[in-house]
Amino acid sequence: METKAEIKTIGNLITQLKKVSMNCNEDIWFRGQSDFSWGLSPGIHRINNSTSETSLLSRFKQSAAMLIQKRYDDDFDWLFLMQHYGLPTRLLDWSESPLSALYFAVIDELKDGCDASLWLLKPTEFNKIANIPTLEKNFIPSFDDEELKNYSIKSLSSNPRNQLAPIATIATRNSPRIQAQLGVFTIHHLDIMPIEKFCKNHEVLKFKIPASSKSKLREELALLEINKFTLFPELSSIGEIIKKKFI
Repeated sequence: METKAEIKTIGNLITQLKKVSMNCNEDIWFRGQSDFSWGLSPGIHRINNSTSETSLLSRFKQSAAMLIQKRYDDDFDWLFLMQHYGLPTRLLDWSESPLSALYFAVIDELKDGCDASLWLLKPTEFNKIANIPTLEKNFIPSFDDEELKNYSIKSLSSNPRNQLAPIATIATRNSPRIQAQLGVFTIHHLDIMPIEKFCKNHEVLKFKIPASSKSKLREELALLEINKFTLFPELSSIGEIIKKKFI
């Protein structure tokens, strides 16, 4: 797919966002990836074996049930929990904040040798591919809505031959991490194509972040207080930030 521009500084990012917003009258979501060669595939489609999401969920429930304070009856709630703790699912994380997405694109110093990417998604346009009706401006279905029933684990298991396009969806921000990151999601059905392969009319855009610019962008993000604690408001984040500043 076409790469729209390069992002070397926060100023570059602002300039490009102004250009995109001039021709876009809807919400835009963002995702940063530390390797430019990666497509927009959720974790369950990136593992190199045939383990199913259903099997992972069963094993996760087996050990997690005694450790959680809240009872989860809905499959989607379990998927969020799995995603939160690093297990692969059909969910792909996006953010309504371009700076949050940029942080995830450049923060992994082990990937400093390769270019990164910043993806932009127009969620209401993207959902038209899956025939999600536009009921109102910037309408995005939630995991409680009728449109999502066919994407539940139970539905996929009962009708494995029906393959639907992935869709953009919102969820209740019931954890400090999701709220801090302004988190939103896309969810795949059974078709394992990456999201960009479904798109035909600029529903998704890709910007390149040169490897040589990653360090500078980390410095600029730090000046704006975009750091691990602001995106992961947890005790472990505080300790890491203090060590970097003072030790």
